[in-house]
Amino acid sequence: MVAGIVGVKKFSYDIWGDTVNTASRMESSGEAGQVNISEATYNLVKDKPELSFVPRGKVQAKGKGGMEMFFAEQVK
Repeated sequence: MVAGIVGVKKFSYDIWGDTVNTASRMESSGEAGQVNISEATYNLVKDKPELSFVPRGKVQAKGKGGMEMFFAEQVK
């Protein structure tokens, strides 16, 4: 991820890069009311007993190809 100031007269702070693109693809391929996580995040939290996961398989993400994704839910 890269961050910087954009503009000359009116400054705004912006971030860009592969991390931002991946987050955008994750958001656009999610579903309302669901928490969509990547395989990398799943591997970090998969052993948490308070969470359950629904595998989604490889979801096509523009510019990224197939990305393994999961829905995460809190165990009730």
